[in-house]
Amino acid sequence: MMASAAEKLGIELVVQTPNQDDPAVAIASKTIFAAVDDATATATLAARCDVVTFENEFVDLQALAPLAEQGVCFRPGLQVLSPLLDKYHQRCYLQQIGLPVPKFATLENISDPWQFPLALKSRRHGYDGQGTFIIQDADALQRTLTSFAGKQTSFLVEEFVPFVKELAIIAARSPSGEIVTYPVVETQQKNQVCHRVIAPADISPELTSQIGEIACSLLNNLQAVGIFGIELFLLGDRQVLLNEIAPRTHNSGHFSIDACECSQFEQHLRAVCNLPLGSTALLSPGAVMVNLLGYEDAENDYLVKRQQIAALPQAYVYWYDKKTSRPGRKLGHVTVLLDRIGDAEAIAQTIESIWYSQN
Repeated sequence: MMASAAEKLGIELVVQTPNQDDPAVAIASKTIFAAVDDATATATLAARCDVVTFENEFVDLQALAPLAEQGVCFRPGLQVLSPLLDKYHQRCYLQQIGLPVPKFATLENISDPWQFPLALKSRRHGYDGQGTFIIQDADALQRTLTSFAGKQTSFLVEEFVPFVKELAIIAARSPSGEIVTYPVVETQQKNQVCHRVIAPADISPELTSQIGEIACSLLNNLQAVGIFGIELFLLGDRQVLLNEIAPRTHNSGHFSIDACECSQFEQHLRAVCNLPLGSTALLSPGAVMVNLLGYEDAENDYLVKRQQIAALPQAYVYWYDKKTSRPGRKLGHVTVLLDRIGDAEAIAQTIESIWYSQN
């Protein structure tokens, strides 16, 4: 999706990936075939680029540091990523700069009284619900930890937040400090995996403004360049707590490809290439994005189902060309532009009834 945006902007894209069948490979000008945390390969990549940016957080900052010292331009900078990649360090940083977060501790330093249920999160490399567990009691905690025995996984423990809604905002900052934010959205999760995104979220203008101020404060404190996904919990007293920060394009912003004047992918490239930032305005009263998640172990492109969903009015289907399906895996997504935001629930249910049907 970022490769398509680069093509639109006329930006020459060089990609580092271990997979020859990655969709970006067909669009990229050149490809370095190597793991994303292979710093030696990144040195080769940097020699062919003016700017190096990141599509995920699975990088080795210590190994990349010598490249930065040699003048390689990373955006966002390594010093920006440093407090964010480990969830415990991220929590400490957010608390340090005065942003609201849930009660948290490392597993090793957990102290009484902690009440169940609680959230257990792997500190590194968790995504799409992987490495996140809602623990109901002490026995469940022990079983979960036993399942990770020998894997050298460290954990963050958080209080379970009785939220009313989960919200998210995408924000981008340029090298000069200009910031743009996208509409605040509601995200709906199942088993810690995002199923739906509704834009804009049904919240007050005051709350929208508060969340925008949080996003600006975070990006300015970090002196960040690029796009960031910011997830939040809305509590019953209209208070918000920060959940997680993703220093990259984010699933909660995929709706922007079709629903906004400038997509999050184009916006990220504009920021890191020091181009004028684009408009984040919605092109319709609202939009709903539904992730097409795997529900079986299979090799199937689900073409008929995709065609049925694509036939819905104002629907835009994106297929990620993954070769195998497994339960919970993100295989694609569909965005539907809405004439009335109140239609989001019914349209999402229609999409899901087609996708999860047994036909």
